Amino acid sequence: MKKTIVILIILNLSINASAQKYQTSQDSIKAGYDAIFTKLQEGFIYKDSVNWNLVKAETASNLANYSDFKTSLNEIVPLFSKINATHCAVLYKDNTYSVPVTMAPESLNDQWKKKYATHPNLETKIIGDKYGYILLPGLSFPDTRPRNVNKISQKLYDQINDLKNNTEIEGWIIDLRFNTGGHSWPMLLALYDFLGDNNISASLDSDKKQIGMASLSNGNYVVDSNINFKIKPKGKLLDTAKVAIITGVATASSGEVVAMAFKHRPHTIFIGEKSAGFTSANYGAVLPFGMLMILTKTYSSDRNGNYYDHIMPDIRVSKQDNFDDLLLDQNIQESIKFIKSEK
Repeated sequence: MKKTIVILIILNLSINASAQKYQTSQDSIKAGYDAIFTKLQEGFIYKDSVNWNLVKAETASNLANYSDFKTSLNEIVPLFSKINATHCAVLYKDNTYSVPVTMAPESLNDQWKKKYATHPNLETKIIGDKYGYILLPGLSFPDTRPRNVNKISQKLYDQINDLKNNTEIEGWIIDLRFNTGGHSWPMLLALYDFLGDNNISASLDSDKKQIGMASLSNGNYVVDSNINFKIKPKGKLLDTAKVAIITGVATASSGEVVAMAFKHRPHTIFIGEKSAGFTSANYGAVLPFGMLMILTKTYSSDRNGNYYDHIMPDIRVSKQDNFDDLLLDQNIQESIKFIKSEK
């Protein structure tokens, strides 16, 4: 009983101390943005090119106009715009604060818009009787603990594996046109059979010098010799199978990381359009009041340490999508030509 009373007293003291520390909305706003700036100045990839004294002074002046903490988070977007943090975000109570990605209306055709509006999930099918088709869209979820990532990765892998084991397939088409971002780890594990036991990407510092390596090995996603996530692979590898990767102008972030993983892979071609150009890597940073910052800390590169501003196609196909009949899609037609001709 005495122990319970002591614990309650400590908790009450802690709550009262917090209440005293943040007595006004401006106190909370200052604490929140102090934490944001601390993380940015510690880890943001472009931190050395920012005049932090000027940016902090301008932000503080703007924040004085806000009456509550939640609405003050609207200042994150102009802050991120000033420092070129176009790949960063702050998450708070189901809201995401980030610099909007704008695309010219004419850059996407009606077929793409129509399909995107359906919120496509992973699709696997046979087209033309002998070509495996995998539509791998963006994928994001809040619970990134290994157990949950492993579960999601295994489900994706099994869906692709079912297609591999039940059909005679001459070549594969991996469609990343709807992969607008998210978590790349389950995507890469889902495609383990195609990538095999190899290095798949490297991390580069602000000077584009290699500081880390990610690889796949026996179904494990390994970063700098540490197993982060894993699946249970089944059947033979497809690491020498013919593969066409399709990218589009909306292929971004994780979609670009997946595409890069196929660089230097044998019997592989890239078809479509230049990708969006978000080829940096983000990491989670915990902030006060339940906020989470998605912080850009490194560049992503291919397995050989080569950096790409965009993923450029070997064969360019622009706005010739047809998701109603894939065999009429020019990206698919070029992919089939490659599969037929590749020895």
